[in-house]
Amino acid sequence: MTDGSAYRLRRTVVLVGMMGSGKTAIGRTLAARLGVDFVDSDNAIEEAAALTIAEIFDRDGEAFFRKREAEVLRRLLSGPPSVVSTGGGAFLAETNRDAIAEMGVALWLDADVETLWSRVRHKDTRPLLRTADPKATLTQIFDARKPVYAKAGLRLAIQRDASIDETTASALAVLQSHPNILEPC
Repeated sequence: MTDGSAYRLRRTVVLVGMMGSGKTAIGRTLAARLGVDFVDSDNAIEEAAALTIAEIFDRDGEAFFRKREAEVLRRLLSGPPSVVSTGGGAFLAETNRDAIAEMGVALWLDADVETLWSRVRHKDTRPLLRTADPKATLTQIFDARKPVYAKAGLRLAIQRDASIDETTASALAVLQSHPNILEPC
């Protein structure tokens, strides 16, 4: 298993990808292994607004939310190196992709539709999937977003049956294989 404690993180790693790809679970474990903070950008937005994301959407609309999302992401990138997980739509905005490329590095957790579906189908916390055919909706979202996620600086193919620890070790290996992200302690 790859040990992150032998390395110091030089740039913030921003995990991007679809709902169910493991951004939060892998992010927490990766941050712990590297001895850095983990931040879920959606949680940071909710804290800053003192509202849930659903409440922000209802009260102020998506455009307002996306503006706050970009501000919070830039603030997180401006801090010390950490691991940040983003909402599935954050990376779709060019301004966010540019900020991540400038001040951090994007790691795309690339899971196939069947893996994503197996992880999200029993959850009712995914507003985008509250449709007559949620799997078809997930597939449509996946197909639309995949070309944008492919613009991430780094990619990790998610193995359906891999554990969180195994996937985190794979993420560390990807980070180690690229210069200026990790340095030996």
